[in-house]
Amino acid sequence: MKAVIFDMDGVIIDSEPFWQRAEFEVFSSLGVALNTEFTNLTKTMTTVEVTKFWYDKFPWESKTLEEVEEMVILRVMELIEQVGGEINGIESFIKKLKSNGFKIGLATNSPYKIIPVVLEKAGIADYFDIIFSAEFVPLGKPDPAIYLMTSKELGIDPENCIVIEDSYSGMMAAKKAGMKVVAFTNGNQDVNLSLADYKMESFLEHELTIFS
Repeated sequence: MKAVIFDMDGVIIDSEPFWQRAEFEVFSSLGVALNTEFTNLTKTMTTVEVTKFWYDKFPWESKTLEEVEEMVILRVMELIEQVGGEINGIESFIKKLKSNGFKIGLATNSPYKIIPVVLEKAGIADYFDIIFSAEFVPLGKPDPAIYLMTSKELGIDPENCIVIEDSYSGMMAAKKAGMKVVAFTNGNQDVNLSLADYKMESFLEHELTIFS
C-alpha cells in the first residue's frame, strides 16, 4: 500500500449529529415533516440529493433548492466550529502514516467548503496531499468516481490505495474502485463489515501493520 484515503464524516469527525440537527432545523422551518424512516435513507446522500429528496416529498416555495442546501451547509459549519467533534487519535494516527511514507487523501460526499473547517478543527489540515469532494464528480458514493479521481490525483494506482470508511455505501464505492477497505467502527457495533478487508475500532494506539 502506498496511499491511505480517508472518508471524513464518521472517520475524521463525528458529524452525524450536526447534519441531523442542521437538516431538522432548516427543513422543518420550510414545512418538511421529517421522520426516522426517511432520515435513515438520507444519511449517505450528498447535500444536493438530500435537499431534492425532501423537496420532492414536501415542496416549498419560499427558497430555491440551492439556497436551502447552503443553509444546511452553513449551519453544519457553525456547529463544527462551536463543538468540534473530531475523532480521538486522528491527528497522531495521520502523523504516523505520513512519517511512514504514505500519501494521504480525503474523499467525502460532503461539500468542499466544509472540508477546511473540519481539517483545521482536527489539527490535520497540513497532512493531506489531496482532498476531494463528491461535488466534483457526477455521482457521490456508492459510485466509485470519487475514489478513482482521488487515486488519480495522488498518482497512485487504485490497487495500491487503502480506504478508511465507516459506511456501507462508502465501502462499496472503494471496493468498486478496486481498493482495499478498512471499516472504522469507533465503537459502533452496527457498522456493516461485509465489504471490509480489515476492521479498526479506534485510532488510538493502533499499529500500521494492515497498511503495509
